[in-house]
Order: sequence, then structure tokens, then C-alpha cells
Amino acid sequence: MKSAQINVGQTRVLIQLPDEVEILSMKSPAVLPDPAQAIQDALQHCIGTTSLESIIASKLQARPDANAVVVISDNTRPVPYKGENGILRPIVDKLLGAGIPSSRILILVATGTHNPVSEAMLREMLDPIIFEKGIAIKNHDCMDQSSLVYLGQSERGNKMVVNRDYVRADIKIITGLVESHFMAGASGGRKTICPGLIGEESTFIFHGARILDNPLSRDLVLVGNPCHEEAVQIAKAAGCDFSVNVTLDEKYALTGVFAGDLPGPHRHAVNKIRDYVMIPIQEEYDVVISHAGFAGINHYQAAKAAVVAIPAIRRGGKMILVANTTDVDPVGSGRYRGVLKFLKQLGPEKFRQLILSDTWEFVPDQWEVQMWARLFAKTQAENFVFYAPQLKAEDFNILSGVNGNAFLPRERQYRDNLDNIPFVVEQALRKTLADLRGQGVTNPRIAFLADGPYGIPVKV
Repeated sequence: MKSAQINVGQTRVLIQLPDEVEILSMKSPAVLPDPAQAIQDALQHCIGTTSLESIIASKLQARPDANAVVVISDNTRPVPYKGENGILRPIVDKLLGAGIPSSRILILVATGTHNPVSEAMLREMLDPIIFEKGIAIKNHDCMDQSSLVYLGQSERGNKMVVNRDYVRADIKIITGLVESHFMAGASGGRKTICPGLIGEESTFIFHGARILDNPLSRDLVLVGNPCHEEAVQIAKAAGCDFSVNVTLDEKYALTGVFAGDLPGPHRHAVNKIRDYVMIPIQEEYDVVISHAGFAGINHYQAAKAAVVAIPAIRRGGKMILVANTTDVDPVGSGRYRGVLKFLKQLGPEKFRQLILSDTWEFVPDQWEVQMWARLFAKTQAENFVFYAPQLKAEDFNILSGVNGNAFLPRERQYRDNLDNIPFVVEQALRKTLADLRGQGVTNPRIAFLADGPYGIPVKV
């Protein structure tokens, strides 16, 4: 047996795997030897623009009572916003040091269409100086029309509706994490604005079925990716004075800080991660085991791990996926639940035909169901085991796949206990291997994706 760790948010779970399992990991990038200094250097020596200090000074010269907005990611991204290696305090220090009072600084949480981040979670995420200085913090609300402003139509006919506080700010600063993204190619950069700060109606085309049906709407692809291109156009319409993007290793240590204009830092960061997140594979596997990582706070977010694994799974192969779904609703929004029912009832191909039809009326959050359909187009739902300790029995009335609780003793089923994860993986794998032997597969190829949704298998 060999040991491996599953990283489920802030917790790591140890699992035991048979010796024949191949553990697939992305390369380990070098961490920054002095992260705090690297952050300061990035703010001073920028990509595509002058230093943050000079930008602030120029804005204040034009308007002495200028206000500033600093956009941050929500709790689905492990961006380092606190501590001595955090990126938020240095930015706020520059604003305060230039003479902008805390009353004219807003921390805006780019929630997109996600749930708002609670005050308790914000205090856990952010540097204490934000609260000590009384700096306002606000969650973006994609449903609140009074908090949005219309900026025209994109080339694809999308209504560009963006957060009013952001658009009207004199100094616009965005921050984010650049990692592979299964629709837009990579997170960070323009995604902080779109979808982070857009109105719900702007998702109708940006995350519409036709854009996401495009094979180039996938991880690590930017050129020709319509999802990326739409985000870029909306972000440019909203404007950005300065961006700070970071890259991290598997332990969330800083590996790079990229600051400057909107496109430049993001492009550099994507080039960096592409070198180490790609995992070359020679052949597809009969069984793939994976986890939803930090992002998998609900079933909706766990789709990232499912889609990433598709290139590694042979057609009709098996998959075991676990997650720590700590969100208020461990499945997702009511609308997401509603669309999930169609996928379970119709299957992937008929579901795809439905959402691409002219009679289909767009439903926010349908995009993640469309991503699950990609998985089930490669392998049947009965070949997929999903387990999250927080899920209830009734949740599986709408979730496609095999309920991982079936592999637990009755007294341990539906218990919010991460210690169940190793047992489920072990028993599900044992049953899966027995099924394969019954099908005549005597030496199945088994892979464990150690990095979950962050390492990208690529067949070479």
C-alpha cells in the first residue's frame, strides 16, 4: 500500500492506495524565498504600467478627494489576503499612505453569482488592519439592480452590466489567484471583473450553453476561447487601473506575484502555471480517483475536479471523487438543483440538446450542470462515485452518480465526518476493481489525481 494526501480545503486527509495506483501530480514550483519583499517589488516594478504609488498619486492630483475600490476574491479561492505574506495590506497601506482616508476605501468581494461571504468568514480571510481601520467591505450582489450599471453590449450581444461601486470608483484595483480554469482557461485577471462583478443577466451569454459547448472553452486555453474573450471585453469596458495576481503551490505558498495593468500580469501568470500544472499522460486510465480541493465547497464547485479528470478517464471508465462541501448548501443554489434534475432524468446528450435548443430559457448556474454533462458524456453516471460527508440522502435524488454513503456502514452514513473519506475511497475502489475483473479487465490502470482540480492531465 502507498499513502497519499487529499487536500480538502484547510484540512488534509490521509488515504491508503494499492501499490498499483499511479499518483499523478503536477510539478512543484519554487516558492518565493521572501514573499513579503516580492509583493513590495511587484507593486513597484510593474508589468505594462507604472508603480501603484505613482498611479495613486496621479489620480489624487486629478481629483484630491478620489476614492478607491480594492476587489478581492470570495472564499472559493485561497488568495493570501492576511498575514505577513498577504497581498491586501500592502495595497491598503499604499492607499492610506498617499492620504486617502479609510472612509474613501472600499473592499469589494467579487462573488459573481455565488453566495455572499459572511462577516465571520471575511474576518478569517482578511488582514486585521481592514477591520482596525474601519474600511468598508461589501459583497457584490448580482441580483441587486440598484447596485449595477449598464455599459452597453458586447460583440456577442451580451448585456455588460457591472457593479456600480466599481465602475464609479476613481481608483480601481483588482486582485486574484491565477490557476487553471475549466471554462475560461485560467482564473484571475479579467475574471475578477467578469464574472466576479457582473450582473446576473450578463451571465446569460458569458456562461451560456453555446459558449461553453465550444471545445476551446477549457482549461489552460486562452487563444480562441470564447469564454475568456467575453470576460476580457467586459473587463475592459469596466476599466482597471491596477491588478495584482498571484500564483501558489499545492500548500498555498506564494510562487509568483504579478502586478500592473489588466492583461500583462495575467498573461505572465498563466505562462508560469502552464509550465507546472500540466500532467502529461501516455494512456487513459480505467479508474481515476480525485478530490475537489479548496474550491469544492459544494457540489456546484466540485464540477471543476470532474471536468479536469476527463482526459485521464478512458471512455466508459470509472471515477471516484470526494469533496468537503462546507458551504451553506452543500449542493448549490435552488436553480442549480433544478437544472441538475434534467441532467439526471435525460442523460448527458439529451440534456445538451435541450440547453442548446431555441426553446430553452437560460437558467443561472446551468453552466456547472453543463460541465457535469461533459463528464457523463465520457463515462456513464453509474461509473461515477461521489462522496461528501455533508450531503443528505435526499440530495442524491437529483445528483447523478453513485452515492458514496453506500460504501459506509449504516451507522456512519450521512455523518459530517471527514474521517469517512478514506473508508469510502478504499471500499469504492475495492468494489470498482471487482466490477472490472468481472468485465475481464485483469490489470486495470488506476490513477490518483493528487492535486484534484488544479493539476491538468494532458494526453501526449
